[in-house]
Amino acid sequence: MPPEDAPPLDMTANELLTREFIECGRDFHRRGWSLGTSSNYSVVIKREPLTLLMTGSGFDKGRLEPEQFVVVDENARPLRADSLKPSAEALLHAVLAKHGAGAVLHTHSVAATVLSEHFLKDGGLRIAGYEMLKGLEGIATHECEAWIEIFANTQDIAALAAVIDARMQEPASVLRHGFLMAGHGLYTWGEDLAAARRQIEVLEFLFEVVTQKRLLFGTF
Repeated sequence: MPPEDAPPLDMTANELLTREFIECGRDFHRRGWSLGTSSNYSVVIKREPLTLLMTGSGFDKGRLEPEQFVVVDENARPLRADSLKPSAEALLHAVLAKHGAGAVLHTHSVAATVLSEHFLKDGGLRIAGYEMLKGLEGIATHECEAWIEIFANTQDIAALAAVIDARMQEPASVLRHGFLMAGHGLYTWGEDLAAARRQIEVLEFLFEVVTQKRLLFGTF
């Protein structure tokens, strides 16, 4: 017999993705990464034309319901006039999807918030030498470093989206694994939702390591 939590066989692809997002939100809420109505998540459901399923604006991520999601186009506009309002940051998801991301996750952990403020003056956070780095896409050894760029927090999401769009087109773009918004949180992505969740887990672990190391030793 199938396990009790197995999805019904007649569920559509979008319903299955919605179910995954609900579980994801509960998991991230338990870990303290998506408290209250913070955070937003998206996944590509069609490439031509680009279409995304994402969380609606203003909902508690630890208590998401199936009706709290919205389908948007490549410009982050809802496909239905009577649908929910997407997050104000939906355009960032659309831009990242345009450059190949299959799923985008945005979280608001304490570590990411504090580190992004502290290292904003440096333009980013450099993390090197940890075994957990191998969990990031394209990294095969701990003998490497990851550079997580930090952007100033802004309400002008269209302007930031234009910057991210340009950066993603650079041949040697450093925006490989994610980026931080100062005093705000982390954006990361993957080829699908599972890959994006792995990136979140790895990066949030590394942020905690950096925070604890500075508290214990006063250095990074």
